[in-house]
Amino acid sequence: MRTRDARITAGLVPLLLLVPLASGCTADAVPAVGSSAAPASSDPRVDALATVTDATVQAAVADIDASVKAAMDATGTPGVAVAVVHGGETVFARGYGVRNLDTAEPVDENTVFAMASVSKSIGATVVARAIDEGLVTWDTPVQENLPSFALSDPWVSQNLTIADLYAHRSGLYEHAGDELEEIGYDRATVLDRLRLVPLEGFRSSYAYGNFDITAAAESVAAAAGEDWADLSERLLYAPLGMSSTSSRFADLAARENRAMGHQKVDGTWVVSPEQRQPDAQSPAGGVSSSVTDMARWMTMVLAAGAGDEAFVSRPALLPAVTPQIMTGRDPAESTMNQRAGFYGYGFNVTTTAGGLVEVNHSGAFRLGTGTTVKMLPAADLGIVVLADGEANGVAEGIAGRFADIAQYGAQRQDWLALYMGVFAQMAEPMGELAGQVRPADAAPPAALDGYTGVYRNAYLGDATVSVVDGALQLALGPTGRWTLSPWDGDVFTFAPTGENATEDTVSKATFETDGTLVLEYFDQHGMGTFRR
Repeated sequence: MRTRDARITAGLVPLLLLVPLASGCTADAVPAVGSSAAPASSDPRVDALATVTDATVQAAVADIDASVKAAMDATGTPGVAVAVVHGGETVFARGYGVRNLDTAEPVDENTVFAMASVSKSIGATVVARAIDEGLVTWDTPVQENLPSFALSDPWVSQNLTIADLYAHRSGLYEHAGDELEEIGYDRATVLDRLRLVPLEGFRSSYAYGNFDITAAAESVAAAAGEDWADLSERLLYAPLGMSSTSSRFADLAARENRAMGHQKVDGTWVVSPEQRQPDAQSPAGGVSSSVTDMARWMTMVLAAGAGDEAFVSRPALLPAVTPQIMTGRDPAESTMNQRAGFYGYGFNVTTTAGGLVEVNHSGAFRLGTGTTVKMLPAADLGIVVLADGEANGVAEGIAGRFADIAQYGAQRQDWLALYMGVFAQMAEPMGELAGQVRPADAAPPAALDGYTGVYRNAYLGDATVSVVDGALQLALGPTGRWTLSPWDGDVFTFAPTGENATEDTVSKATFETDGTLVLEYFDQHGMGTFRR
């Protein structure tokens, strides 16, 4: 079965972008793509150093209208908003298309979007401000202020720091905890059950996740004696004048000028029947904001604590935007010409083909959001692109084209086509039986009553199988409910839906003779076996 690690997930995944040498980048919505670069181009311009000037920035800004139109025409994405900061000022902020297909209300520069995993970068700057307040340091052990949090190894639990979790180097597998959120468990339950996850590679391996960062943020909030959303408002949103920004879904839902999530259903764009509510992982994926507010935030990050009255100090902020762990293969181990990708604390950090450090992150919800921020600190330049359709490469394509023109005076790579292809591959149905028809000679199941009962799993909770209206029904967690359809003998199937399941995903539910039940969709890391 193709795993959720190989595709977008809530608030999703890091978009470690595929990076041809024409321009380097990494971000956060295409997790499994990695930071690998394509083979060196024969085009002699590719290896030229970048030169960002006022003229190239102006050319890149002048191209945004055409770039957005091309991206929206190619994908049908309902709405997009873009802002650019340069030299400490917002030089561009504009909305395109509609924020709601049902009402046709337009997007403008103040329309509020769900930020998805760009929330991680925003949250890292909240932590930096908390460090300046003397509440914590990056190296503060998580258990110092959140003693209830533990992982499966006692030594790791005692030594795990805020930095470890913000760098995704705890040893948890990729996206650990997302499957619990998907079936309705709250933040406290998810964080508590992470202690049941086997660890691999503490501080030596990178595995992107949402609830690792959420745990770190909870520890910081506990040190402050505040809720994380309140702390973010006090330390960051209010003093920066980010009046349309929040870390609570209820605030997004209450905005009049709000972009609804949209997704494709049978090839047609619709307002998502289920709007993503990411409060359980708010520090990692629950921020909502506008490009106007995000421009203020990017200006602050690009200033990097400079000046006597800096909003945040350099010692607190710079570690977050500095490489802390490698996210891709070591170029020395490859026969291809590659640049390494790195993660800081809540930020991707890499070097472009033109020799400039790039700081970025992307975010995506399958239920209707695609976001990206891309900054070139040496050029004091940043762009944010927000889209109200399920992630399809629009945000990254627009940002990549902008960065090329700003660095080289012209686009060097068809970023939109590249990312559309990456996202299309990640959106393929999951499951060994996806797209298959039940065999004509399939064996019938046994009497349905023989399958009923409660099947135990400490991590995922009890799975209850019952007969309802002549069919098997599976209940898992607070909200997981599916009909089990006969496939072959003791093998049934069900169709997961929601944030982590791509369209037309099919999962096997296999009843074993020893009284166990294996749910393929939840068994991607060996955690999906239930015992009667």
